[in-house]
Amino acid sequence: MRGFLAFSIGIACTAALVLPLSLPAGAAAVAPRAPDVPGSTQSLPLAAIGAKASERSLGPAAEQGLTEREVRPFSLLGVVWDDVNAELHGTVQVRTRAVGSGAWSGWQGVETHNAEHRADPGTRESEWGRARGATAPLWVGASDGVEVRIRAEAADPWPLPEGLSLELVDPGEESAADEAPPTDDERADDEPTSAEDEDVLPALSVAETEAQAVAQAEEDATAAGTVGAAELSPFIGPRPRIITRKGWGASESLREPGFVYTNSVKVAFVHHTATGNSYTCEQAPSVLRSIYRYHVVSSGWRDFGYNFAVDKCGNIYEGRAGGVAKPVLGAHTLGFNTNSMGIAVLGTYSLSTPPAVAVDAIAQLTAWKLGLYGIDPRGKSVLTSGGSGKYEQGKNVSFNVISGHRDGFFTECPGSHLYARLGTARTSSATLQGRT
Repeated sequence: MRGFLAFSIGIACTAALVLPLSLPAGAAAVAPRAPDVPGSTQSLPLAAIGAKASERSLGPAAEQGLTEREVRPFSLLGVVWDDVNAELHGTVQVRTRAVGSGAWSGWQGVETHNAEHRADPGTRESEWGRARGATAPLWVGASDGVEVRIRAEAADPWPLPEGLSLELVDPGEESAADEAPPTDDERADDEPTSAEDEDVLPALSVAETEAQAVAQAEEDATAAGTVGAAELSPFIGPRPRIITRKGWGASESLREPGFVYTNSVKVAFVHHTATGNSYTCEQAPSVLRSIYRYHVVSSGWRDFGYNFAVDKCGNIYEGRAGGVAKPVLGAHTLGFNTNSMGIAVLGTYSLSTPPAVAVDAIAQLTAWKLGLYGIDPRGKSVLTSGGSGKYEQGKNVSFNVISGHRDGFFTECPGSHLYARLGTARTSSATLQGRT
């Protein structure tokens, strides 16, 4: 199949929403950003716990948390702190009370090493002063009670970060009524295609995908004022079915306006969200709305961090706004967000095997998206590090075109079991592109 690859795109250019809550003495909630945005975030400051917390050898900050308490309903939680560059060296455990039954869960661990999932150093999103340190979010389902305890590592010389806060996220109901249309400035030349005003982008045949790629390349060339044919790629997989941001209920007024693009898509980094596997596929849109709100409101990012998401039933979702076919700059792989895309599989796959349909969805998505940019899923691409814990800034690193997050950073992500399936995804993706 022949189609046009990399689109010529000009670069276009989080805010907090915390609804009121009756909090214990000393607690405070941030004022809401916009009253018409569905969902809510409760921010509960943490404090030293235990009768003799101040007498412990590691100091008063060695253990913090909240005692068992009733709160407004929420479905996802996480812990944030003031300094985005500070690490939480310790453990975070939570218990929650289910709405309806009133049953309390056992203690659950929250993934604390999450700093590698964010914008690259030196970018506006990283430096604008809104970003905060954060754990991974944890999906717990509809809950109205919570208890949390955070303990510093016994042998660690560093105290817990300052400004620890428990974030309780209610995804709200899916609603189209809150979607504000883009302003004239937002539309400009970087407006996503009108097809993304629909709930779902249907799967396309090979011929339809090729025709759309040609039309998009011509449109981008005209907008850029360039003359001549765009570069051709003979290997583009058929576009899979994609549930748009509108389809999963993203509130566009919540994110930072405008879009930011990179030059190409040379590597697809696969992640797991570490939010747990207890969600049903019907709940996946709610999980996405919760993560979106946690990324923007609690963590201070400009938008949802990943470019795409995949649930355990194999559904593919549009992530960060800007156009599913375009090279949108994400905040998913610290140091390597430029010229890459991030695909997050909803769930935790450190000990659990990912469903085959989820791996198939990764293959389908990468066959199409990487194909638009002329990239062989079985090959390697070189990216220049923007600075991470694994590779110093400016170092050129060769990656498998479909890589795991751990390939770019010292992290367990995307979980050993999902990482082990990436070879299968590469082979399947290349086959879908028509490569032999």
